[in-house]
Amino acid sequence: MSFQIKTFEEYQDAYKRSVENPEEFWGDVASNFFWKRKWTNVLNWNFTEPDIKWFEGGKLNITENCLDRHIYKNGDTPAIIWEPNDPSESHRILTYKQLLTKVEQFANVLKNNNIKKGDRVCIYLPMVPELVIAVLACARIGAIHSVVFGGFSAQSIADRINDAECKLVITADGGFRGNKVLELKTIVDDALMQCKSVDKVIVLTRSRTPISMLKGRDVWWEDEIKKVETQGNPACPAEEMDAEDTLFILYTSGSTGKPKGVVHTTAGYMVYTGYTFANTFQYQPGEVYFCTADIGWITGHSYIVYGPLSQGATSLMFEGIPTFPDAGRYWDIIDKYKVNILYTAPTAIRSLMAFGDEYVDSKDLSSLRVLGSVGEPINEEAWHWYKDKIGKGKCPIADTWWQTENGGHLITPIADVTPEVPGYALLPLPGVQPCLMDENGKEIEGNDVSGNLCIKFPWPGMLRTTWGDHERCKQTYFSTYANMYFTGDGCYRSPEGYYRITGRVDDVLNVSGHRIGTAEVENAINMHSDVVESAIVGYPHPVKGQGIYAYVIANHHIDADKTRQDILQTVTRLIGAIAKPDIIQFVSDLPKTRSGKIMRRILRKVAENDLGSLGDTSTLQDPTVVEKIIEGAEKLRK
Repeated sequence: MSFQIKTFEEYQDAYKRSVENPEEFWGDVASNFFWKRKWTNVLNWNFTEPDIKWFEGGKLNITENCLDRHIYKNGDTPAIIWEPNDPSESHRILTYKQLLTKVEQFANVLKNNNIKKGDRVCIYLPMVPELVIAVLACARIGAIHSVVFGGFSAQSIADRINDAECKLVITADGGFRGNKVLELKTIVDDALMQCKSVDKVIVLTRSRTPISMLKGRDVWWEDEIKKVETQGNPACPAEEMDAEDTLFILYTSGSTGKPKGVVHTTAGYMVYTGYTFANTFQYQPGEVYFCTADIGWITGHSYIVYGPLSQGATSLMFEGIPTFPDAGRYWDIIDKYKVNILYTAPTAIRSLMAFGDEYVDSKDLSSLRVLGSVGEPINEEAWHWYKDKIGKGKCPIADTWWQTENGGHLITPIADVTPEVPGYALLPLPGVQPCLMDENGKEIEGNDVSGNLCIKFPWPGMLRTTWGDHERCKQTYFSTYANMYFTGDGCYRSPEGYYRITGRVDDVLNVSGHRIGTAEVENAINMHSDVVESAIVGYPHPVKGQGIYAYVIANHHIDADKTRQDILQTVTRLIGAIAKPDIIQFVSDLPKTRSGKIMRRILRKVAENDLGSLGDTSTLQDPTVVEKIIEGAEKLRK
């Protein structure tokens, strides 16, 4: 890891060089990876289009960098440690050598099922090692993977399969989440009733849930592996990929109802995830690194699979939830495997704090060296509990800020290298050039200022487009401010020049670290036959960070409690349980301007119970609507 920064002075030097001569800087970082053919040009970019190319002319395969190149020296090093949902079930360890064999095996399964370079594959699996194997097998042969989080509904899966025109789906009979069994194959079957592009479904045995297998379409994972074994288990050479070939599509909520497929390409993403993993966490060979995320989200892609494996790390993945069978599960895992680096979400930390210290105090957490936080800014109280109770006051906290579109960390403390301040993402990593913009498109200079956070220069891990709709990518990220990538987040820069993310400034909520578009939830609620109109806002939630507050205009004759339950069911069916509103308030009307625009600012203030700063309501079509909504909200609070 010759590109690892070790001191604050080295950070300052690396940052200065990355801004003054980015091509030389990233060329040096990229030379730490294995290339079949070296690039001819480090960077070619234009934010207006947008058109961004990194390491042009370079040829490589990301799996050779994550697997093959470690075999000679570290073939017997654990690559993946898997801890199952039920602690009484045996854990599994796959060394780099074993993981490569399994990836080659499954890559040949994909080929036997007519998957080739450029084909899209939807993966809807529980958090088991086969999920990592499936992801890497796709990358091995140049197929484009689209992993869908196991909590999404059949409709959400169908939307993603149809948008990407996937040819094959990889799923399991079922999965476990705490004391629940998720019927994954049944959900896939429901989704596929709307999907014409899918030819095959490969089904892994996990929960032994009874399922239906469709002749000619559905095959068992285990049977397909046996076919490869009878062929003598042939190796599967890595497909030569162009630096800018698509590696994967990952769908994320936007401010419109339709999720957008963020596209990441091969070389830039690999270089950036490897670089940020090694630096943010200061990973040392032989350490056990535990990221608690799901691979269905970008954190799992970048910091369970590609980042750690590209650096020869030991990556621990967990199938369960932090509170099953009790609230000591994370601490048991750290004790059991002597985990050195823990990377988790503020939602999990707040949830575990609420159970008290008894679950922590009896566990040996002395192996921990670095703590990380991801998904949303961590509040100060949770930061201190994490630092003092889990890190025993000695572990630095990397409060990382980044997004699905970014590929990897953009602004974060570097463990034991840069300072740390509770609630602050702190300083940009080398190569990242943040700036704050005002509403009029003017850059806000100096410190002790707030504005909309933009990035004014490309970095290798950034998205290249949104699948099948480049115009949407342009409008969403590159049109608000000229020659800038707009993050959609507000930000404060302190007198010391440190960055603190202050939350979304668009119609997207951040619930337990998951981005959920208000339009997507509103569309789902409006599908209910008794709903006339709805509006969604976020409000402070003690565990999730942000909760979902729904204002709903319904038909007069409804039974409120029953309709509330029906709406929750509708949202769960159309999106998934993660998008269910926490509060549903039935209203007779919504506050609208005379042009018919819903005044969400007022609804947000009511949801937050911040009635002193409602602002001027005289411009509304009907100002009395606000009083009625406030009355209804007060009744709900009682």
